[in-house]
Amino acid sequence: MKIILCLDDKGGMMFHHRRQSRDREVIRDIAETIGDGCLFLNGYSASLFSETELEIRVEEEFLDLAQTEDWCFVEDRTLSLWSEQIQEVVLYRWNRVYPSDLRLDWYPEKHGLFLCDIREFAGYSHEKITKEIYRR
Repeated sequence: MKIILCLDDKGGMMFHHRRQSRDREVIRDIAETIGDGCLFLNGYSASLFSETELEIRVEEEFLDLAQTEDWCFVEDRTLSLWSEQIQEVVLYRWNRVYPSDLRLDWYPEKHGLFLCDIREFAGYSHEKITKEIYRR
């Protein structure tokens, strides 16, 4: 599977069951990255993509259902249980530190994925967002 994540500088993902941040330019870039593919996600994340033309599949257990070529947007769960299935990671970094109580427990470079591409772009609400792409 292919995972898409948004993290702060300390690996934070959520605080008090809410996403740390959001940015419409990140959503636009995700849609461009996926293209004609299908995006698996849960109900909490679905509203982020309501204004895109992406094909989305909303399933609470989406990580259990995703196949090798499927894209999964993850913001409210850890990934260590799916370590072997993850083939690619697109990681957006907010380049800030936000309060967090849920942090990523799985990092691509520690599990055999290699950084293939990195670029920075201006977000709508963030001066600089860094996009990193990791692959096996």
